Amino acid sequence: MARVVVNVMPKPEILDPQGQAVAGALPRLGFAGVREVRQGKHFELDVDDSVDDETLQQIAGTLLANPVIEDWSVTRVADGAAE
Repeated sequence: MARVVVNVMPKPEILDPQGQAVAGALPRLGFAGVREVRQGKHFELDVDDSVDDETLQQIAGTLLANPVIEDWSVTRVADGAAE
């Protein structure tokens, strides 16, 4: 069995109102120096070793992300590695 991490983020040209809200709240909470925040999604999948990288990309691009407005990365995590 393998652990796979899929991170999904809005494309740079897409507005991110949730990220903007967090960025706006940080100074009010006393945190300075953060210029921009982008909020995305993080998925962890446990898959059989037989699931290949192409299949993982298809899963990410058809179910986990909207390819029109989001980019994604798929990473196989080594046993014992923390993400």
